[in-house]
Amino acid sequence: MESPARQVSRGLAENVEAVCRHYLSNGCRFGNYWIVGDVNNHPGRSLYVRLKGPLSGKGARGHWADAATDQHGDLLDLIAAREGFASFKRTLDEARRFLRMPPTHSERQTSRSSERDYLALARKIWTESRPIAGTAAEDYLRARNISSDFDDAPLRYHPALIYRESRNSPQRKLPALVAAVTNHHGELTGIHRTFIDPTRNDKARVSSPRRSLGAILGNGVFFGKVRDVVLVGEGIETVLSIKSARPDIPMVAALSAGHLAAWDFPPDLRRLMIARDNDEAGRRGAERLQERAEAIGILTTTICSLRADFNSDLGATSVEVLQNRLDALLTPVLEIA
Repeated sequence: MESPARQVSRGLAENVEAVCRHYLSNGCRFGNYWIVGDVNNHPGRSLYVRLKGPLSGKGARGHWADAATDQHGDLLDLIAAREGFASFKRTLDEARRFLRMPPTHSERQTSRSSERDYLALARKIWTESRPIAGTAAEDYLRARNISSDFDDAPLRYHPALIYRESRNSPQRKLPALVAAVTNHHGELTGIHRTFIDPTRNDKARVSSPRRSLGAILGNGVFFGKVRDVVLVGEGIETVLSIKSARPDIPMVAALSAGHLAAWDFPPDLRRLMIARDNDEAGRRGAERLQERAEAIGILTTTICSLRADFNSDLGATSVEVLQNRLDALLTPVLEIA
């Protein structure tokens, strides 16, 4: 009998182009390959994924390699690298979710146990982290022209978090910006980590500088109390850039385009503003969230950055320029009683 992991791997290979379009949306098909910049979905031509071939063995479809980094593997390895998963179980769960495969009974039991373990670790890291003020995490955000107030923000700093490139790689310790992920009841469900370069105010020079831990889907990083109105965006830097220009609006960072599409609505929400990144993944995530919101009567509007994301817009202009554009886009929704 075929093992559950092999079933998932075969299912991914049978749908290899759909996998690429979902997880590597900034790439494109070129003959029998999907070409993209790297496992983090940056534009480029370094990483290639086979779209044709047998389901397993030499030359199998779904096998990939990055000429710049020498990374390689199958589609499960690709999902783990793209999503920043350190656990094979989490990778398998994500692949099953993508393929819409129901988990087995034993997998459901293991999943509940794993979720408790991840949440316990997330709480431990959050407790061990210190306030962000005066730390390298604050310097990292200020270097990105973010001027919003961090006093009540769910952000902390850890000076030495463990980082591994993959399951079998040696561990190292890096400073990190740590964000609390909560549900709309304010309960901690996980954390998000942005690993920082120890020598400069930038992300660490690693393959996956952003990683999540815990229950992220449907939840987010909340900046302000959400009642009947909220702005939801993808990344923390995107949302904080908008917050720098419009500090009066409660906001949530969903942490990725896929998580944006699945964000859970608070029960009293009546007006929703979606701030999407200027790429195909952002468009799809925003459209799905808007469809879900409008289906239950939530007034919704979507705004898109002019450049890659709103932090890029802020960096290329100023808070005042961004504020003027946001005022024009958001005022009609905010003025509705």
